[in-house]
Amino acid sequence: MQSILETTDIFRGAFFLSKGGKLSDVHLSKDHRQIVSFRIIGEDLLTLDEDYRTGKATVDPLQLRESLNHLRDVLFRALRENEKDKERRRDEDNERADRTNQATVPTGRYH
Repeated sequence: MQSILETTDIFRGAFFLSKGGKLSDVHLSKDHRQIVSFRIIGEDLLTLDEDYRTGKATVDPLQLRESLNHLRDVLFRALRENEKDKERRRDEDNERADRTNQATVPTGRYH
């Protein structure tokens, strides 16, 4: 049965990917903590999750490593893009503030 699961645990996410799950979305929290969550879709994720939590899961270590590296790449890409967005917004805010300050500074002579 197809299911969707969301997790902030990169190892848990890598486990699901190594078992055939597909990464469908990555979400970065908007607060200062910058928590990344991975949304994964796949067959029997709830059963796999139960096996993972109870220690009954088995994995191909190479596949797990590849999945973990993939999620790390996605995680750091999301964090870098977020930093670029914050810098762009900060620059836009500074430009707006500069224009506002220029508009309020008197430029003529007083008589």
